[in-house]
Amino acid sequence: MSLLTVSAVLAVLCVLCRFLIPWLLRSNSTLALLWYDVLLETMLNLVTGTTRPQRLLQAVSINAIRGDPDSVIRAIDHFCKHTEWAMNVGDEKVLELGTYCGYSVVRITRLLPPATKVITVEMNPEYAYVARQVIQHAGLQNKVCVLEGESTDLIPKMASMFGIQSFDFVFLDHWKDRYLPDIRLLEDCGLLTRGSVVLADNVVCPGAPDYLSYIRSSLKYSSRFYQAHLEYTRVLDGLERSEYQDDRKVETDRPLVSTQTTTATANK
Repeated sequence: MSLLTVSAVLAVLCVLCRFLIPWLLRSNSTLALLWYDVLLETMLNLVTGTTRPQRLLQAVSINAIRGDPDSVIRAIDHFCKHTEWAMNVGDEKVLELGTYCGYSVVRITRLLPPATKVITVEMNPEYAYVARQVIQHAGLQNKVCVLEGESTDLIPKMASMFGIQSFDFVFLDHWKDRYLPDIRLLEDCGLLTRGSVVLADNVVCPGAPDYLSYIRSSLKYSSRFYQAHLEYTRVLDGLERSEYQDDRKVETDRPLVSTQTTTATANK
């Protein structure tokens, strides 16, 4: 192969990587998720011998000030925007509170009163480990409880485990096909009371159509959709905020927050 041919191939690849691929990823949700969450992540895992959560934790350990939650958030934002894409809030979606590697828990907890307790449920042991390290680096380990396991198993145990009657705030950012079963389970367990707020993320991309159909048609909820974009792309996404309208009354003591990849605030 001649030097001219090699140069031409390299030039084409350069154009593809510099302009065409980024444009396609910003405009197409399927391609963006396939590229970032499958192809690129798999390649980096093989090349580095580490996982994305481990690389994110390393970025936090190197770049964030220990004991400073805002510094941890900035370090994760910088990693996700400039080094390796991950599902986080980004610059636009200030209401995204996903737990993935502890990012959302840090965002939530730093804004809550000192007496508030935060519970994070994570089914993946590796993610839970990374989340604990990130939380500890932010200096919030005494306010956050990370539980490992399936939401199906843990939700019915919440009342007895933490001595609560209901949650004030529930944030859904785990597997989208679990949104509907888990919100129904919360209802069945009596963990929602009048005024409880449920915030569901990524209801457009990847999407949770069965959850949206249920929550918007149910007389139990008053809902509103907030449009946003998938992180660092032009792909439309959004959050659904729903307030529980049931008439049950519960005395409010100190708040308790649980995340799940379900996040929530609770009444004792």
